[in-house]
Amino acid sequence: MKVLVTPTSFTSAKGGAAMELLKSFSNDLVFNPHGKPLSEDELIPLIEPCEGFIAGLDYITKKVLQHAPKLKVISRYGVGVDRVDLAAAKEKNIIVCNTPGVNANAAADLAFALLLCVARKIPLLDKKTKQGEWPRSNGFELYGKTIGILGLGAIGKAVAKRASGFSMKIMAYDPFMNCEYANANGIIPSSFDEVIKEADFISLHLPLISETKNIISLDVMKNMKKGAVIINTSRGGLIDENAAYELLVSGHLGGFGLDAFEVEPPGASPLFSLDNVVVTPHTGAHTSDATIAMADMSVKNLIDVLSGKDCANIVSEKLRPPQS
Repeated sequence: MKVLVTPTSFTSAKGGAAMELLKSFSNDLVFNPHGKPLSEDELIPLIEPCEGFIAGLDYITKKVLQHAPKLKVISRYGVGVDRVDLAAAKEKNIIVCNTPGVNANAAADLAFALLLCVARKIPLLDKKTKQGEWPRSNGFELYGKTIGILGLGAIGKAVAKRASGFSMKIMAYDPFMNCEYANANGIIPSSFDEVIKEADFISLHLPLISETKNIISLDVMKNMKKGAVIINTSRGGLIDENAAYELLVSGHLGGFGLDAFEVEPPGASPLFSLDNVVVTPHTGAHTSDATIAMADMSVKNLIDVLSGKDCANIVSEKLRPPQS
């Protein structure tokens, strides 16, 4: 049977164990020729003859699925399913799976790296020093400050563990808050508004659904502490980027660390002109450890479904799990 494989970090390691397992299951693999997440028009001609799909951050819309008459399973290489039309998949009896938890440490590491880079202006100072300058620029410390975590899934919990090492006060909001876990790990269960008003640093780990689209709006950012820093290693659509630019320029916000953008790749953005903005190309899960684990689980999910076996990682159309 024909299987489409689009994640670029998966296909760049074609000799891995997951790839060998996939090749032993299917001798007819189709790979992403574009080296980036695929748009509707790029995806349609590739997916039409396929029964299985190991998907990256591609735009799997209703229109795409209407051109996939043989497709039985979409196995996401990652946890987020916001770019999959789950309702359309359900209509066509296409099973959607994901790989929860396996990239949590990688994403949490990057979230904290971005936080440190913004707080200490590391990219800017690196650039100036290499240019022959010897700049003096005061950053700010993390020790003893308050971090607010929006979304206490696997990644949010991993960020909290890292914050505890800096003796930070840890607040967290999650609509499905596990208070027992929070209390046992020094995390203060909080409302969304409490996190927004009290945190010096805010780290986003929410799924992108209709309820969270632009959840970090102009009004929300205006209610943050002066000088607050926002870190987003989740999904770009959570933040009103134009409003954020205004507040970064005015000095109301202290900085941004972004691994996710509303449009990816983002092209030109006014945010890129600001020294207090540090960006990476949606690379939170891209460590060798995490990519191996995601590849292994995504292939296993696909083979289980196509072989008629039980799969533990099926995503429901009605229940979208917290970002993890």
